[in-house]
Amino acid sequence: MMPESSLQTKEGERRATILDGAPVAEEIKRDTAHAVERLRTEHNIRPCLVVVRVGDDPASAIYVRNKVQTSLELGLISEHRELHAETTTEELLRLIAELNARDEVDGILVQLPLPSGVDETRVLEAIDPAKDVDGFHPVNVGRLAMGQPVIAPCTPAGIIELLVRNSVEISGASACVVGRSQIVGRPVAQLLLQRDATVTICHSRTHDLAAVTRRADILVAAIGRPAFIRAEHIKPGATVIDVGINKVTDEAQVRELFAEEAHKRLEIVRRRGYTIVGDVHPAEGKRVAGAISPVPGGVGLLTVAMLMQNTVTSARRRRGL
Repeated sequence: MMPESSLQTKEGERRATILDGAPVAEEIKRDTAHAVERLRTEHNIRPCLVVVRVGDDPASAIYVRNKVQTSLELGLISEHRELHAETTTEELLRLIAELNARDEVDGILVQLPLPSGVDETRVLEAIDPAKDVDGFHPVNVGRLAMGQPVIAPCTPAGIIELLVRNSVEISGASACVVGRSQIVGRPVAQLLLQRDATVTICHSRTHDLAAVTRRADILVAAIGRPAFIRAEHIKPGATVIDVGINKVTDEAQVRELFAEEAHKRLEIVRRRGYTIVGDVHPAEGKRVAGAISPVPGGVGLLTVAMLMQNTVTSARRRRGL
């Protein structure tokens, strides 16, 4: 979609413009902080987000800490509830009922994944849809599908912000989403459709996937397979949004995936034991696309920013503002 703004290599090959998530995330957080201050000064309201974590998963602990810290930085009230790994479904449901009943609580987020003994579906459906800042409740999923005003899931909403704030034209574009999860694939397809894109959803059973994806002006890769989207899947000059987060440990694979940037990634592998790659082959994606979101540093940075925005939106809507 943005070939005119792509870069040129010394050999004359086009290199994709990088859709950096950091400045967009900072813009959203600044807007959110201003909205929080207006609510405080004009209505004596401070939006309140409660994050619930069950168990001791290290990745979940990092995600939750980031969410709580960002909430405080932007002026929101933040509560963090830590429950032990043996917490039962019924115990978690009682906590959610308590949070639903507290009028000062505007957003409830239960960090996923939950321990295997907890019924994730029952838990997510127990959250008051008006306080569902993750956008996962069936009521909010249905409203999104119907094009009604709704709090959209954070990552899909962040993808739209990344496109809009980089002046990528969505209306009239051919968009393809690879992946049909309820968390990313389906909701981002709905959001693109609402902005007048012509949307195709692909998945593991799609025949001749490359023939379908090559027609897309906007390609969203959310299939959960490292470097699965190759040059043959991408229309030259297309805008590519890479949602994948996959670990790669093999040094030979790192060299193949990152080409001239491999030395930086190899240093990370030797220090940390792995590096992160998205669902798009990084070297081939940059060579063919007109614009591409990096991994890390792209969509992932927007998820927490959109969670903060969703909490403020919930606070306003719940009070009829």
